Amino acid sequence: MVTRRTVIKAAGAGTLASGLTTPAAGAPRAAESDVLVVVEKGSHAVGFYDAASGQRLQTVGLPDYPHEMVVDSRGRFAYVGHYGVRMASVVGEGGAAVFVIDLVERSLARTIDTRPFNRIHGMGIDRHDRLYALSEEKAVLLGFDAPSTDQAPTRAVPTHGVKTHLFTLSRDGERAYVTGLLSHTVSLVRPHDASVPPLLVTPGQLPESSCLSRDEKTLFVGARKSSSLVAIDARTMKVRRSRKVGGDPLRVYTLDDERLLVTDIVAGTLTVFSTDLRPVRSLQLDGTPAAVSLHPGRPLAYVSLLGTNRIAVVDLDRLAVVGGFGTQLEPDSSVLLPAAS
Repeated sequence: MVTRRTVIKAAGAGTLASGLTTPAAGAPRAAESDVLVVVEKGSHAVGFYDAASGQRLQTVGLPDYPHEMVVDSRGRFAYVGHYGVRMASVVGEGGAAVFVIDLVERSLARTIDTRPFNRIHGMGIDRHDRLYALSEEKAVLLGFDAPSTDQAPTRAVPTHGVKTHLFTLSRDGERAYVTGLLSHTVSLVRPHDASVPPLLVTPGQLPESSCLSRDEKTLFVGARKSSSLVAIDARTMKVRRSRKVGGDPLRVYTLDDERLLVTDIVAGTLTVFSTDLRPVRSLQLDGTPAAVSLHPGRPLAYVSLLGTNRIAVVDLDRLAVVGGFGTQLEPDSSVLLPAAS
């Protein structure tokens, strides 16, 4: 059974003005259902969906091109980075903000200005509900000690990478592993002690996504241009093993002590690997799998599909699609909010 709370991606359509909240016609609050909260990148919005029926419950409009999202431990607030451009290859200043979404009211509560740190992409939150946001342009990891009330970052740590895009955070928030798309590096950064220099490794070409093992001793990285899955010692940053997997391993997730889950945007597959990097089983999807959200109590994955603008619901025990529903334009980061017991 999957027990790890995770972030996912989804798709959207229709552009809304900043801060506008639009309920689906006659939509109930569905308080007893799991709710999937989806960053709809192409629609510049966050959508709320009944995870069982796929009914859209609410839409919160945001400025152009929000991307990554995390949720606090109470399920009270979501934090969305304002990347401000459609994808990493697009040239431009991008956005410089973190959007605070009230998950109870389903509305934009406020905006945290992060200037001069722009192109805010990777987002993380630790077990103390401290927030972290990554400036791709400035290669700086920002920290917010009380993000529900902070008006600006409370700390900033250089990462020594170039075009820093995503990061993986240890549960206590004391270690962050930051990928640099142009430096082709992963940096081990100490978010609460900028006096400690980052420790870097080159795992392959174009490392983007990563995840920590359950015991946080191993970092798994997808090196996209090298078509490789790489295991790195999470303390020494030495490469332990590497395997050519073919295609484009965009996102990597830890399922349990023995299994990883990888999305491949070239092959259009969702593949289970062992933690020693052996392929176990693969599923062909009807769309481009961008990212995944794992149910915290059931063996289910919610996979955002670019191109088809859908969420595929996948049974992880059988590795089979068991449901799905449409979204708005371009699935991006999302999170599953389990129903109250």
